[in-house]
Amino acid sequence: MADSKDGVREIRINPIVPSESVLVSTARGLRPRKEEAPVERDSREHVEKCPFCVGNEEMTPPTVAAWPTPTDWQVRVVENLFPVLSPQQDGNALNFGLQKVIDGYGRHEVVIDHRNHGIRISDMEISHIEGIFSVFRDRMQEIYASDTRIKYVLVFKNFGAAAGASIAHTHSQIVAMPVVPENVVNELTYTRQYYAKYQQNIFHTLVDEALTFEATIYDRESGEVRRKIDVGQYIIERGEYFIAIKPFASRFEWEVQILPLMHQADFLDIKDEHLKDFATVLKHTMQRLNAVLGGMQYNFFLHSLPHSVEWQDCGASYVWHLEICPRTSIPTGFELGSGLFVSTISPEDAAERLRAVKL
Repeated sequence: MADSKDGVREIRINPIVPSESVLVSTARGLRPRKEEAPVERDSREHVEKCPFCVGNEEMTPPTVAAWPTPTDWQVRVVENLFPVLSPQQDGNALNFGLQKVIDGYGRHEVVIDHRNHGIRISDMEISHIEGIFSVFRDRMQEIYASDTRIKYVLVFKNFGAAAGASIAHTHSQIVAMPVVPENVVNELTYTRQYYAKYQQNIFHTLVDEALTFEATIYDRESGEVRRKIDVGQYIIERGEYFIAIKPFASRFEWEVQILPLMHQADFLDIKDEHLKDFATVLKHTMQRLNAVLGGMQYNFFLHSLPHSVEWQDCGASYVWHLEICPRTSIPTGFELGSGLFVSTISPEDAAERLRAVKL
């Protein structure tokens, strides 16, 4: 790391997707970006006119699925009233010249995460978080099984206006689509190439390095330490079966990813007996982020192996994972124009601050 009195400036390459880079610039003279304000805590348990609050079920489409039961639901799934994709479309492709159009076919569901209007994930019981992710898994399984035209199911959560949330009541979304998203394609492509070249899964290699690797790199001319990497430097939380890691090339300043320690390419393969450990790691990670950032606005999304023929040979090279991306600033023209993410705090410093939180 090129330390100086002016701070750090270095471009880091994402090892999973090498075409994706991050500029870490902690220089004191860096022009400040507009920061997103923390979300004020909404502690209300019930809001009379909220369509997602218990007792207002008639304000939403009918229940698609519920946990544990439809009559006494703690998690409820409904069709999205304003879907980005629709099962009413036929999914056929149109071609004219160089232009290609795929009809907007798919499914779009809303998962009402909790009966409590204002509760955050960090405040939920671990057993409840287990229930939420078991619903995600079961809905993904049902959608894939019921429609062979669906190639990918994306689970994601928007929390806060800066993250795209339009309703304050805690909720997540499921979108099933006839194409595999580009960012998932990039992950699959590069990790498949890495596996073909080295016969190793790059996700496992990165986790192993986080758990075992340490090194000191010196400047050849001055002999000064350029970077020191300590064992566990990027680990935020570790359970028996899952681990939360701060990526070395974090696109968002406080980004954290949760991965299984065992090999699983498809989230559908997560076992009931492992959900508790995953929920614990997620809850503790969110508690740490909230403690450092306050009422953070964020997105999370689940990347898993697509259910399409062209990617089924990636079972050995891919690992499903949850990406948590706090939204602490608005992207600038430089970031949008260059595709280079900018971080004003080093991932090492961010990880250290998150680990220091006392739970």
